[in-house]
Amino acid sequence: MNLFNLQDMSALFPSFPSKSNLKDLARSISLVENEVAGFEDFLKQLPVVNSNNIIGITGPPGAGKSTLTDALIGALTAEGNSVAVVCIDPSSPFHLGALLGDRIRMSSWYNHPGVYIRSLASRGSMGGLHPRIIEITEVLKAAAFDWIIIETVGVGQSEIEIAGLADITAVVLVPESGDEIQTMKAGLMEIADVFVVNKCDRPGADAFVSNLRLMLAPAFSEKKHEIAIVKTNATTHEGIDTFKEALLNLKREDNKDRKAALLAEKAYHLIRNKRMQNINKNDLKNAIQQEQDQFNLFQFIDRY
Repeated sequence: MNLFNLQDMSALFPSFPSKSNLKDLARSISLVENEVAGFEDFLKQLPVVNSNNIIGITGPPGAGKSTLTDALIGALTAEGNSVAVVCIDPSSPFHLGALLGDRIRMSSWYNHPGVYIRSLASRGSMGGLHPRIIEITEVLKAAAFDWIIIETVGVGQSEIEIAGLADITAVVLVPESGDEIQTMKAGLMEIADVFVVNKCDRPGADAFVSNLRLMLAPAFSEKKHEIAIVKTNATTHEGIDTFKEALLNLKREDNKDRKAALLAEKAYHLIRNKRMQNINKNDLKNAIQQEQDQFNLFQFIDRY
């Protein structure tokens, strides 16, 4: 049974979307996340918000993304900013549930009036994100938060979809991330607007930063700004203010070409999903079984 229908929305959300009414905001995200009937019409009614305040935080598992996010929330709220955080946790391949453990590291913000934290399961989606992350992010944008932070699962080299969602992408590494050659082979290294070398108190941090800067030198010439490399220790909050300033500098940039590219990426993703929504793998399997030995893959897909 649906939680609510489109006719009830005007009564349920008279002032939606609003960061001041977190209960309504949470229910609205659930509406979108669970694809309740009418959610697409609901999304069409969202106000247009022109901002570049979405921060994507990605990187390999164990880099300290959650602890870094927790420290960044403190730095942003200290200046009176409101912050929405979406934490993506890996799903079980069997029941698609998730531990949602990232919130444990952010427990001090549960009752803060300017902070909203939402955990989502990846539900098997590739790229370290939730299948409806674009739509959920647009709901948060409409709620007028000063900053929106998206923390991805942390799946390694293939985790690059965040670049098509976030206005600013921060890649978090640690000195033990491996030799610089292997690090640069990772696809996520090509999407960074800022690099964060976390746990900088560990041996080899300075050498890692120096070598990373040297290897990134060719990329600097292809961008309008130098890619910032920031050393942090999220546990002690060392370097967090420097990280925040790097984000503010990137936010101030009015790159219309990048904005258009981001919107095109989002539109492409949503159009692809819409075109595929009537395609079911079990139906495909049954149709293939009926053709038995006369099956031709390319003739088959041409029917769709």
